[in-house]
Amino acid sequence: MNSTNLNFLSALLHLSDPTLPIGGYTHSNGLETFVQKKIVHDRVTAKEFVENMLQYNLKYNDGAFVKLAYEAVENNDLKLLLNLDNECNSLKCPKEIRQASQKLGLRLIKIFKRRENFHLMEDYEKAIHNGEANSHYCIVFGMYAALMRIPLYEALLGFYYTSVAGMITNAVKLVPLGQLDGQDILFSLYPVMEKTALETIEIDRDLIGLCNTSFDIRCMQHERLYSRLYMS
Repeated sequence: MNSTNLNFLSALLHLSDPTLPIGGYTHSNGLETFVQKKIVHDRVTAKEFVENMLQYNLKYNDGAFVKLAYEAVENNDLKLLLNLDNECNSLKCPKEIRQASQKLGLRLIKIFKRRENFHLMEDYEKAIHNGEANSHYCIVFGMYAALMRIPLYEALLGFYYTSVAGMITNAVKLVPLGQLDGQDILFSLYPVMEKTALETIEIDRDLIGLCNTSFDIRCMQHERLYSRLYMS
């Protein structure tokens, strides 16, 4: 493996690290509601939840915005990035999910600006401070992936991996499941993550933002659960 490949691999591993200190561990993204309502209650239903989230939600929403933000950076198009950020904001109906995405994005910027200051990212930060952008995590992830020259497929695979790993970690705690059950679910979803990353590259623009009504409802219900371990 040449030095160029090693450079992008190191950047990818860092960017998609599930333990990155941005606060992701405090959010279940609605899973806590699914567990309390007994919809997710064992290893089989936990795997079904994660797989469905990946194929029918993330692919058409956050994953798609990673791709679009990546391509906007390649074209050095700040205006398009701001439009994508605001489109993403409008699609996140549940308040907790919207706020979580914004906080994760801000913290991701805080970490990676220590590595290198990119002019386009600095302009994006100014837009955030001016109220012209919302700092959504998927937008920031896609921007940094492009700025650090991580190939698009690998960037999407890394994004889906960290998302899936986070959901599985939450399921292990909430259902609860054994740690090895969680690892078996992760192993079984490798092909799904790879397939979804390829599909995201070719996604129809008209399908981006596809509504997931049940997911939105469960996320809104989370705000009023009697007891909560997670912020969303």
